[in-house]
Amino acid sequence: MHVVGAGLAGLSAAVQLARRGSAVEVSEAAAQAGGRCRSYFDPQLGLTLDNGNHLVLSGNTAVYAYLDAIGARDRLAGPDKAVFHWADLSTGERWTLRPNEGPLPWWMLSAKRRTPGTRAADHLSLLPFLRFQPGRRVDQVMACRGALWDRLLDPFLLAVLNTDAREGSADLAGAVVRETLAKGGAAYRPRIAEPTLSAAFVEPALEALAKLGTSVRLGRRLRRIALDGDRATSLVFSDGETPLGPDDKLLLATPAWVAADLLPELIVPTEHRAIVNAHFRLTPPAGAEPLIGVIGGTVEWIFAFSDRMSVTVSGADRLVDMDRHALAALLWKDVAAVHGLSNELPPWQVLKEKRATFAATPEQDALRPKAQTRWKNVLLAGDWTATGLPSTIEGALRSGSHAADLALAPSSV
Repeated sequence: MHVVGAGLAGLSAAVQLARRGSAVEVSEAAAQAGGRCRSYFDPQLGLTLDNGNHLVLSGNTAVYAYLDAIGARDRLAGPDKAVFHWADLSTGERWTLRPNEGPLPWWMLSAKRRTPGTRAADHLSLLPFLRFQPGRRVDQVMACRGALWDRLLDPFLLAVLNTDAREGSADLAGAVVRETLAKGGAAYRPRIAEPTLSAAFVEPALEALAKLGTSVRLGRRLRRIALDGDRATSLVFSDGETPLGPDDKLLLATPAWVAADLLPELIVPTEHRAIVNAHFRLTPPAGAEPLIGVIGGTVEWIFAFSDRMSVTVSGADRLVDMDRHALAALLWKDVAAVHGLSNELPPWQVLKEKRATFAATPEQDALRPKAQTRWKNVLLAGDWTATGLPSTIEGALRSGSHAADLALAPSSV
């Protein structure tokens, strides 16, 4: 089995294949594994940073299956119950959303537990997401206005879709609602990798693969796939050519645009959305919430770590070309306002990712390919494939597991 790409989709596939007894070789073009889910030492701050503030939820079944497989379930941290803190910079209000654990949402009846300015009946607007909405936008299945929209649904859907919530796919939004919100608070307790993304998702996977005798070759770019009829016959890497035998399979877990360059006629999403993250080196003030959602500002989420404060802005195309220092100052202004800190800018680092995810619109969702391709020994994995979910860690891991299942099935060749 040849797995090309050592992001989370590729690692998920490789771990599953190796655990089930397959001989696996993993090749990765970059100098490190992890793809967009990685950590690095930043000399500007003198800290180890995650390339992005990735949040997962307790109901993400693929996340926990993967962590169990690599022995890293304990690398996620978060509250014992679903608790979400919010601050509205336009009004100065603060509140805490406190859903109950079970699927019967009685918490919506309590004004002290739900979003301020909302009524229990407002939450009925979520009902359309409990069924499939093929080809429809979010704004075609619900009214995108009012306190519930402005203070909960818009920021939540923007975070999971990384696309303007109104134009986002109602099908993809619904998939997240059905797998988390509709199951009760026990399914959407927030979880953050601890101490870093790499320590939780990447390093344990590499160690698990090494113990299973699987090599991971870094700095090895796949330049071309030789194709003959309905099969791939060889892989041309930067360090030479590898023929594919009659029983060999290729699991391609690269970014969508790389896969499209390697496989003729492959249709993939063509529009992407940016994410901006910023890290500020300082000790958070005493009592700072580990995670707080922000309304009425530029930042959307503020994370408080032991040695820094970090922010995330989704759907951030409007910010990616902005001067870095000016952008850091703009983002810090929101952090300072939320946490009562000085406006003096602390040491900072800004990370911009222009093609962070595919645009989660109905039109782009329709372009996502299945794991199977027209080449019998070639399979695809990645959060951009047709997972039924937006571009998330859960979707990436699910895609790798699914592709591994197909690779091991006799009908896949």
